[in-house]
Amino acid sequence: MTWNPGDIVRVSHKTGEYLTEVLENHGEKLLVKVMAVTKYPTQGDLHNPLEVDVPLFHQRPALSYMEKIMVPAQSVIRYNGALPDYKESAKAALEREMEKLRKTVRWAERCLVELEQMYKETFTNGQ
Repeated sequence: MTWNPGDIVRVSHKTGEYLTEVLENHGEKLLVKVMAVTKYPTQGDLHNPLEVDVPLFHQRPALSYMEKIMVPAQSVIRYNGALPDYKESAKAALEREMEKLRKTVRWAERCLVELEQMYKETFTNGQ
């Protein structure tokens, strides 16, 4: 697909996703500028997911408004919708990520209750 300056495209960069404007086409790579955030970056150590006791627990902010990055041309997807405001999109993406983690915590806590009950029934009733 051919990308032209001014095209609005969705890109993944590291662990975040963004709506960006194509600035330059360099064949296999595009220079784009960030216009909105669609998925907030993942926090923590990517090599040790779900681990908190790691030497460096990474805090990853979203890319900044108008920040320019190079991305592989083959990885971009055309975006045809309305372009949201950067600050509002970043806030919504951050809130979605936080809610997803809250749900994961609640789910894990409930799983633990059920597993503890099965453990008691299976291993502590005189068997």
